[in-house]
Amino acid sequence: MKRIVLWFLGTVSAVALLFGYRTSTSGPEAAIPLATGNGNAAGSPAPSTVPSSTPSTATGSSTVTGDVAQTQWGPVQVQLTVQSGKITAVGVPQYPNGNRRDAEINEYALPILIKETVQAQSAEIDMVSGATVTSDGYIRSLQSVLDQVK
Repeated sequence: MKRIVLWFLGTVSAVALLFGYRTSTSGPEAAIPLATGNGNAAGSPAPSTVPSSTPSTATGSSTVTGDVAQTQWGPVQVQLTVQSGKITAVGVPQYPNGNRRDAEINEYALPILIKETVQAQSAEIDMVSGATVTSDGYIRSLQSVLDQVK
């Protein structure tokens, strides 16, 4: 009798834990702002997905937004600030952030990709391990920006 009661309580506990577990597909989470190459923040989705170029006469630099690269986890879009032919800052107005796992991965991966972009001054950068899908989308969008700049 004691074994039956323990078995029953164990089964009820397991079922309760199973139904109480929130999966990573529970829905969108808040966007995480990301630091860019010069300290600006990016992270909220851009209102338009059309590539644009905005010259800034005060600093002699221009900001160019790349094409949106669609990935299996969501869109990725890169924005560059270019001054005298050099990449001075990188922003990521769109990136996958539909759940906590996406936000966690991109909070780690995007600063690395941004840093490598500013250092390499090209799209020839390494992908970030564990963020392959985002890295691929980032590089595709980055290349579209560089094609616009040149």
